[in-house]
Amino acid sequence: MIPGTGTAVNVAAVLAGSLVGRLAGDRLPERTRSLVTDGLGLVTLLIAATSAMAVLDPALAASVGDSAPLLIMLGAVLLGGIAGSLLRLEHRVEALGGWLQRRLARGAANEERRRFVEGFVVSSLIFCTGPLTILGALNDGLGRGAEQLYLKSALDGFAAIAFAAAFGWGVAASVVTVVVVQGGLTLVGLGLGDVLPDAELAAVTATGGLLLVGVALRLLDLKPIAVADLLPALLVAPLLTAAVHALR
Repeated sequence: MIPGTGTAVNVAAVLAGSLVGRLAGDRLPERTRSLVTDGLGLVTLLIAATSAMAVLDPALAASVGDSAPLLIMLGAVLLGGIAGSLLRLEHRVEALGGWLQRRLARGAANEERRRFVEGFVVSSLIFCTGPLTILGALNDGLGRGAEQLYLKSALDGFAAIAFAAAFGWGVAASVVTVVVVQGGLTLVGLGLGDVLPDAELAAVTATGGLLLVGVALRLLDLKPIAVADLLPALLVAPLLTAAVHALR
């Protein structure tokens, strides 16, 4: 299997789902589109909870001790959030969405522009912060197959239908983020081999689950958490895990 095939399939699924959702969206009333978004928020919350449960992974506890995993998650979110805020990642993601909107949807009204950017940001975060993104892309690069990315492609395709019905073409534009993030992780796997032991991988998965909680709260219109600013936590979590393990 050629490395990168999984990401290519994922991109095709998101584009196809976005097309279907966009065509259907014009025929759906606003109340229905809002309900679809709420439903996706609930499902995202469920996925986030199952991913965050990796904090209880036996490999992580064996590596850092029974009481350290939660502290590692706390440290990763705080340190990652500070770094992301200083780097203004949320602002940069929104600016990228706005730039794409100006190129792809010129002449759109202000409300349509807002929906485009929101669709781009939310879709990018959902498609790129889950554990399947990290595990699947790394395994694809390591030559272990792209089955996880194929599963993710199916999930993202259906999610893109619902998101595009609610937000419009901004969802399709999120394939730019998918290519950059998943393609980058695939190259990491291809060039560095098996880079994450089980404990560090569990820490990344649990942290990704926490970030997805923020995405779910945003979808449910409960709190507009700047999840993109928290993305560095995915890098901090395995580093903290390795540091704690070395100090034991």
